[in-house]
Amino acid sequence: MFRSIMGGKYFSSGNEPAENPVTPMLRHLMYKIKSTGPITVAEYMKEVLTNPAKGYYVYRDMLGEKGDFITSPEISQIFGELLGIWFISEWMATGKSTAFQVVELGPGRGTLVGDILRVFTQLGSVLKNCDISVHLVEVSQKLSEIQALTLTEEKVPLERNAGSPVYMKGVTKSGIPISWYRDLHDVPKGYSFYLAHEFFDVLPVHKFQKTPQGWREVFVDIDPQVSDKLRFVLAPSATPAEAFIQHDETRDHVEVCPDAGVIIEELSQRIALTGGAALVADYGHDGTKTDTFRGFCDHKLHDVLIAPGTADLTADVDFSYLRRMAQGKVASLGPIKQHTFLKNMGIDVRLKVLLDKSNEPSVRQQLLQGYDMLMNPKKMGERFNFFALLPHQRLQGGRYQRNARQSKPFASLVAGFSELAWQ
Repeated sequence: MFRSIMGGKYFSSGNEPAENPVTPMLRHLMYKIKSTGPITVAEYMKEVLTNPAKGYYVYRDMLGEKGDFITSPEISQIFGELLGIWFISEWMATGKSTAFQVVELGPGRGTLVGDILRVFTQLGSVLKNCDISVHLVEVSQKLSEIQALTLTEEKVPLERNAGSPVYMKGVTKSGIPISWYRDLHDVPKGYSFYLAHEFFDVLPVHKFQKTPQGWREVFVDIDPQVSDKLRFVLAPSATPAEAFIQHDETRDHVEVCPDAGVIIEELSQRIALTGGAALVADYGHDGTKTDTFRGFCDHKLHDVLIAPGTADLTADVDFSYLRRMAQGKVASLGPIKQHTFLKNMGIDVRLKVLLDKSNEPSVRQQLLQGYDMLMNPKKMGERFNFFALLPHQRLQGGRYQRNARQSKPFASLVAGFSELAWQ
């Protein structure tokens, strides 16, 4: 028997609206629950966000001022430029391989990878004779079209093949080959720099509450008191996802994300095998927070169970879990706060250069406001964290020889996690 969670301290999921509109997604979920019983929070998130017919991410452009949230790349070009510098810094520190792939998971509107590619063009003399390709992992048809508009050369028609693992191919405005995939597993293996910016926080989480009987998973059920309303309930007995909770867990409420673990394992195997690095930037914590599941609509908090399909759902990333799932195959750095990472990457110097170049008061104001949003501890500066996966030898001063023009010891310091130093 599932037990209702009455006004539990862990479920302040957003602002209570005056009414609960019956959305197509709500109808779909109620039919599903009536047919098969209560569903896990993970299944609820997956349906609401990525259901092929009604999912929030599948057909909407939810980014930017007109959407439900704005991301760092949409706020300031400096953000993407500094990440581009990070990749080049790592490429140089590990022997200047003759080719590399840039792989972004969940690329949004393509703004971030566009800013990164602009840096690659500006530093063309450094990257000359290096074959670069871009690989985007994107499940949303709508967003992939926006990315193509942002990134590709109009004169070169896109190749489309809906049934293929590579469902779209083209050439960027700077002449770099670009491909789209629905799954990381389909991206070619090879020396790659992986980027996941606000990607892990939308992967489905299982929620657990500690009870006198042990851990019990939180499910979503139909409220018997109110028609067309959902509620949280506790499972009557143990469920399979409990295996992801640590035996020595001290919190009384936890969120676990098996999908994140699968992706980290895949990234770790690839980096250990072929080199490169992964950079993760996201909301998160280091295994300390409890209930972080929330909704956003029109840039405001939104009750996660109200009008499903109209709001973004997100949960903070548990970086301690990501580190554990790397299973020692690769080294990990972080998490460190965004303001520390960007300061180490030279954001203050870059801001000054752009301010000195600009005579337009409106542009200067935009740059300063963007800087404040990224760096202010009360805004994104402390809410976002950076985390990296690197080959062990990158930090151990070993030698890097695979597909490189020169064999030299690795630098031990990694930009962003310590101050950037060009060699």
